[in-house]
Amino acid sequence: MVIRAVLWDIDDTIFDHTTADRIGTRKHLEQHGLPDGYENVEQALVAWRELSDAHWVRFAAGETDFRGQRRERVREFLSRALDDAEADDWFARHAAHYEAAWSLFPDVLPVLDLLAEGFRHAVLSNASIQNQDPKLRRLGVRDRFEAVVCAVELGVSKPDAGAFHAACEVLALEPGEVAYVGNEPDIDAGGAVAAGLMGIWLDRAGLGGRPELVRISGLDQLPGLLGPVRP
Repeated sequence: MVIRAVLWDIDDTIFDHTTADRIGTRKHLEQHGLPDGYENVEQALVAWRELSDAHWVRFAAGETDFRGQRRERVREFLSRALDDAEADDWFARHAAHYEAAWSLFPDVLPVLDLLAEGFRHAVLSNASIQNQDPKLRRLGVRDRFEAVVCAVELGVSKPDAGAFHAACEVLALEPGEVAYVGNEPDIDAGGAVAAGLMGIWLDRAGLGGRPELVRISGLDQLPGLLGPVRP
């Protein structure tokens, strides 16, 4: 079956979330001080990333809601029993620094330009439309995607096949006509393949392995995988 559309992940695929998060967290800690229990800023940055990943897994599994995982992240990071308003305030101040550091990966616009006329484009994210739509607008690429589909509103998240199929339905295409590009081998590429899409693992870190997956190390390699442009 011919590939007619590309579904994109956002964070750490087209948007450099990891770098922005490190910069934002570092600036937040410089302004508000290092919490008790951390010997240095680097240790705190590692802990924040690990907590972010762990609580996102809980959210994806339906164990908490989107705002709840943020609050629990902050409480665990600070080792303090904050009420919801206090946790929300801390996260909002962190988010201001994080958002100031937002940027696209340098290979994103060139490949979107190259593929613009030959393929349709949409987004499937495990976050919320309230977060991802403004993010894409601020990054200047929202108009590159005809739809932004998010797990919070769907009620199902990647790697569940239902999330991928919902995005395909929005495009009115069969799964076999859609490629999915994401930075997570299991959640993104593996989930897409299991749902009948062409799953592509964007391995920017060059981790390698996973021979069962289609893997690229940069988006410049994507056009060669999608095949000829068809009307």
